[in-house]
Amino acid sequence: MLDFYKLSKGMIARMVDIFVNLACILLTLRIILKFFFTTAGGGFVHWAFSTTDVLLAPFRAVFPNPTQTPGNWYIDWVALFAIAVYMAAGYMLYNLAVRWAPNGRK
Repeated sequence: MLDFYKLSKGMIARMVDIFVNLACILLTLRIILKFFFTTAGGGFVHWAFSTTDVLLAPFRAVFPNPTQTPGNWYIDWVALFAIAVYMAAGYMLYNLAVRWAPNGRK
């Protein structure tokens, strides 16, 4: 079990960094899959879409209508916006963790 009072600045910053990087990688995968395979319902594509739906839930109302370009390509604006928000929030949390977390284990 993690004892949050004994975590160092580096550990907290790494946890924030890992979450933001993982979220951005998954959302980028979703953007690529949506762009090229909008109608695919296979196992991997379904897994990628269902996994990233949780990350996109807070941003669904920002861009309510999907934008389809000529040639059946789909631009997932919600995912692009979510990546920008997660990166900005991660940057702020990372800097907060480095500034305010304890220096080390006691």
